[in-house]
Amino acid sequence: MKPFLKTLFPAALLVAAAALPAFAQSAPRDLAQEEANRKLVVEFYDLFFNKHETEKAAAVVADDYKQHNPQVPDGKTPFVSFFNGFFKDNPDSRARIVRSATDGDLVWIHVQSTNGAEDRGQAVVDIFRVTDGKIVEHWDVIQDVPEQAANENTMF
Repeated sequence: MKPFLKTLFPAALLVAAAALPAFAQSAPRDLAQEEANRKLVVEFYDLFFNKHETEKAAAVVADDYKQHNPQVPDGKTPFVSFFNGFFKDNPDSRARIVRSATDGDLVWIHVQSTNGAEDRGQAVVDIFRVTDGKIVEHWDVIQDVPEQAANENTMF
């Protein structure tokens, strides 16, 4: 190693080590609030996507709801209208929540979404951002459940 690197290298390590604790520290989690958010999302999801009571369920959706699924419009009213039409055409549509988790204002749910008893369905991960008791934002990742898999594991 070149002489100037020998003196520079330990100094760089000291700077990096000093920065690490500050980087690793984050605000303490409010687990009670996270659980309240998780419960709100799970209850909303069941009412909306299983019971198809969209208007009642949407009471916890913000008017300026932001949607990241490119097929669904922004805003509470357009969101509800979109799914009212979907459920009219797909009355057997259901969504079984397999697991849920939280981190701060985000709630994740892992779902098996089906459209009737014969449908293998889709594996869905929905991510909701909750602010002041309202669902304000949504992302999702959706994958069809295949007829055959390269392994014996399920997607759920």
